[in-house]
Amino acid sequence: MSITRSPGFGILMVDDEPPFLRSLSIALERRGGYNHLYRCEDSREAMGIIAREPIGLVLLDLTMPYLSGEVLLKQIVEEHPDVGVIIISGLNQLETAVSCIRLGAYDYFVKTTEEDRLVEGVRRAVRMQEMRLENQAMRRKFLTDTLERPDVFAQIITQDKGMRSLFQYLESVSASSQPVLITGESGVGKELIARSIHTLSGRPGPLVCVNVAGLDDNVFADTLFGHSRGAFTGADTARAGMVEQAAEGTLFLDEIGDLNPASQVKLLRLLQEGEYYPLGSDRPKRIRARVVVATHRDLERKQQVGEFRKDLYYRLRIHQVEIPPLRRRKHDIPLLLDHFLAEAADELGKTKPTIPKELPVLLANYNFPGNIRELRALAFDAMSQHRAKVLSMESFRRALDLAGLADQDSGPTRATVFDPDQPLPTLQEANEILMDEAMRRAQGNQSIASRLLGISQPALSKRLKKMQSEDTNGLAADRK
Repeated sequence: MSITRSPGFGILMVDDEPPFLRSLSIALERRGGYNHLYRCEDSREAMGIIAREPIGLVLLDLTMPYLSGEVLLKQIVEEHPDVGVIIISGLNQLETAVSCIRLGAYDYFVKTTEEDRLVEGVRRAVRMQEMRLENQAMRRKFLTDTLERPDVFAQIITQDKGMRSLFQYLESVSASSQPVLITGESGVGKELIARSIHTLSGRPGPLVCVNVAGLDDNVFADTLFGHSRGAFTGADTARAGMVEQAAEGTLFLDEIGDLNPASQVKLLRLLQEGEYYPLGSDRPKRIRARVVVATHRDLERKQQVGEFRKDLYYRLRIHQVEIPPLRRRKHDIPLLLDHFLAEAADELGKTKPTIPKELPVLLANYNFPGNIRELRALAFDAMSQHRAKVLSMESFRRALDLAGLADQDSGPTRATVFDPDQPLPTLQEANEILMDEAMRRAQGNQSIASRLLGISQPALSKRLKKMQSEDTNGLAADRK
């Protein structure tokens, strides 16, 4: 028995013919990209290997001395029902094949079957096993509401329940070798999620990040696949591409939604065939890295209008996570603000200031089109200007006021404030509506509400008292 370690569950090959085991191993390594392989020539050792090692799939011969494949199949199904079994036999008999399937085998192949068909059958079985393991993990995590590796997500500052569910999903698919598609607006932290996926996977290779936005097809191919010596003018030496540098790690392709059509074809082939050609070379290489991609584009819409290949889109979205924007995670704003201020204070050599209680409320009323990246920039800008014990809100007000003006200037049409089918309110009623809305957005804080309305706090307080007095008098009149 020989063992080659690699991430994910192992594939055990049981056959009493060493030459066949060697040829099958080579086929699975070269054509399938699998290198977490176990070989067993003595059928009596098979159950022990399954008990000791992380075996997820067994490729089993039927005709062997000591224990036959049929006996082993029954034992595996009974003692290890979660382990998949594919029969690879020298017997081409329909009755035997049907009997094995009934006993619990996933598939049946004859040894003379074409190598490509056999490897594709193993691929299907591996995908089925990965899906089963992911479903089990997801059920366990969501039912118990637990995280097995909370330390992996320590850099992602959040108390949002949706983000916690996202973390649980990532833990569930961490062992899969299939691609992961990360979507979300710019600035939400897609690269942090990619780094978490890589850490969870436990893959021994590095995380290699490539931003593919704006790369033409030749640069894309050279960046990912590398080139051989003499491939083009100036190629004096061979260069390994990012796929090879990622080795058995993770290849993270950012801004995948901006990839041009020709490069989309190359990426699709890489994912489908698991191989690529360095520029100037006629010898293919195997990809050993897991592929993770990210985009702020709406890929579903882009593929519907023909701007993104449908086959590539469905290949990438086998596992998909969408990171919610900061405006849907407003309870995270105080946590993130505190974290960024501490980070800025440390970088600038200052003492972290006290945060005014009005500041989180003010920020909660802003939509943050730049998401977490924008909040970090605001915190660092405020910290660079900070001089007193309490943090000044002036830089935040100025930035938010400028953002509001930009929104007004960029909008071609104005939003409808009142129902067009109803009569307009009187000026007094409109004034009351504005004050009610300002107080709602300020969560009852008159100081912030007055700034939202552009009036002084005493003036707002006087108007609110007048409104309350009128409401009280009106209620008394109605009772009479």
